[in-house]
Amino acid sequence: MANPILVTGAAGRGGAIGRTVTELLLKQGKAVRAMVRTEDERAQVLRDMGADVVVGDLLDLNSMHRAIEGCDTMYFGMSVSDTYLAATVNAAAVAKYHGVKAFVNISQMTVSQMSITETTPSPQHKLHWLAEQALNWSGLPVVHVRPTVFLEGFFLVLTPESVKQSNQIRLPFGEGKTSPIAVEDVAHVIAALLTEPQPHIGKIYHLTGPHSENMHFYAQEFSKALGRTITYQDIPVKPWRDGLLERGLPVHLVNHLATLADLHRAGRFDRMSEDVPHTDGTTAADHAGVRQEKCRGIHEIMISNCAMWS
Repeated sequence: MANPILVTGAAGRGGAIGRTVTELLLKQGKAVRAMVRTEDERAQVLRDMGADVVVGDLLDLNSMHRAIEGCDTMYFGMSVSDTYLAATVNAAAVAKYHGVKAFVNISQMTVSQMSITETTPSPQHKLHWLAEQALNWSGLPVVHVRPTVFLEGFFLVLTPESVKQSNQIRLPFGEGKTSPIAVEDVAHVIAALLTEPQPHIGKIYHLTGPHSENMHFYAQEFSKALGRTITYQDIPVKPWRDGLLERGLPVHLVNHLATLADLHRAGRFDRMSEDVPHTDGTTAADHAGVRQEKCRGIHEIMISNCAMWS
């Protein structure tokens, strides 16, 4: 396979960014090397789609050599983890060694509000900020993609039980507004960058969904999709955090989620960006009135996953 595009995290569950990017690139006829953590049925599905599958660990030096060698362009992404920075540096070092010409890195939008003197209590935010610094210092041809929170994370992971049991979205987000974006929209941006990366080297793209609204708005969207009244109930952060720990979520992840809740309550996620359409090389004027059409909203996500709340 000549000069494939490397996609890490390609075996994520349905709706995961790496998996979706892989599918989009293969549909365009691109050669894709898909890096997966384990050999399982998801890896076989990727092979059946036409990807060159490499099994390995982002923290393992030999794995990264096998994955990156021969690739001019790569996408780096990793889920919330206390080893995030080490994995980023490992991938960057090997990419530098093999002369990668474009390194598309997914980060998160809160990093734009951070600096060497300003941070958040989230350990993951700190690792993302440091990872961006390390990639910039590396001299690699990097493109940073900073989405805000994901629709799927909020509404497919954190809410189904309370909606099913009490017709309530029970989250500690106060009256703060948020602009979650669908994984599919982020994946389309990343696939466009990987297909023609050179005009974007050195740039940072901030990605938001089509709305910045409070949770009462999203409760109304739930109501429309499910055909019954769903309301939003604000709850305190601490008992919510304790409940996540009781469910067995890692402390690192729970501390990150608790920080997200505090930031939402403080209005820090009330943000909008025009960067989603700009990655295809056109201007904002070319996309007047198209933004709503391009971005998937919560209603569409709800319709396609409504069985979860029934």
